[in-house]
Amino acid sequence: MQPLEIKPGVYWVGGIDWNLRYFHGYRTPLGSTYNAYLIVDQKVTLVDTVKHYLAEEMLERIAGVIDPRRIDYVVVNHVEMDHSGSVPTVMELASRAKIVTSPKGKQGLERHYKKNWDYLQVNTGDELKIGARTLKFVQTPMVHWPDSMVTYIPEDKLLLPNDAFGQHIASVERFDDELGWNIVREEAAKYYANIVFPYGDQVNKALDVVEQLPLDMIAPSHGVIWRTYLKEIQRSYRQWANNESERQALIVYDTMWGSTRKIALALQSGLEEAGIPVTMRFLQTNHISNIVPDVLRSKIILIGTPTLNNGMLPTVSAFLTYIKGLRPKNRIGFAFGSYGWGGQGARQVAEVIREMGWEMPEEPINLRYVPDAGELAQVKAAGGRLAKAL
Repeated sequence: MQPLEIKPGVYWVGGIDWNLRYFHGYRTPLGSTYNAYLIVDQKVTLVDTVKHYLAEEMLERIAGVIDPRRIDYVVVNHVEMDHSGSVPTVMELASRAKIVTSPKGKQGLERHYKKNWDYLQVNTGDELKIGARTLKFVQTPMVHWPDSMVTYIPEDKLLLPNDAFGQHIASVERFDDELGWNIVREEAAKYYANIVFPYGDQVNKALDVVEQLPLDMIAPSHGVIWRTYLKEIQRSYRQWANNESERQALIVYDTMWGSTRKIALALQSGLEEAGIPVTMRFLQTNHISNIVPDVLRSKIILIGTPTLNNGMLPTVSAFLTYIKGLRPKNRIGFAFGSYGWGGQGARQVAEVIREMGWEMPEEPINLRYVPDAGELAQVKAAGGRLAKAL
């Protein structure tokens, strides 16, 4: 349980969650890390903590640098319990420490832990001198909770942004260049898509501030630390926050007896013949949280369902509920499906697409029982027309 010095006098002392596979609706096949950072200066400062069951791991790393009882400040950038869960343990040891957090952070910590701690509340622009270093604070509300803030150390050109720029990865590597841009960007995209997607406007405001800071390291509270691909990840965040997608299509569907699948394949053929790359996701074999990064990337999103009990299949309904909450914008949508008699499933998909404000240049395709060759040719042609909508 060794600490890692990431800057002179600044140490990674977090915990690695090798076994995490599910994070409030989000599948995490690579596990995760909960990063905490110890700053040894005239005032010893711990920035964020770890999930409660990794408290001993974090404390062992801290003890490899300094006696945890010497901690003067505990900065809580975000109250969510994967980051604040070990605050009570730390405060029992460092009983004279002050908690530095936003006003909303103080409210959240009091509601979570019911403790009478000594608080120092900070707002955007506030500074805390801890010796040779200065901690500067910027509130980033709704990136992704109301209490969220970031901590910046100008002397080290180091940003500690908590959940922003994070990824769910458990690894022995601590830095982005040790894993490589393609891997880390993919996990950062998945993290953004499942957690930060709804807050693009707030992300843009935060980026306006962050991009003005001299930076040579961004150390988030999940995943690896950015020291090489800083500009690339900031550029990606700006694109995601602006809902800038790529010239490609995503087809998401479920099927009962294969008819909706036939329609999906015909649409794929029409799109691909028109030069549009297509990603196919079958909801029986792909978890929703693994599909959302495709939503982040794709300009055209086609969603198909048969009709069951006068409605969509539950898998399709769950997918739509999930992405409706994430609020992707500037997309082209299309609904399709099959039915035996009622035909409400595809119509309900179309209603949700309209509610999300997506463009719908084509009317839904809804075919009874098993589509024939002539109908599938018409479906393929509709795929070609959707391609022209780009």
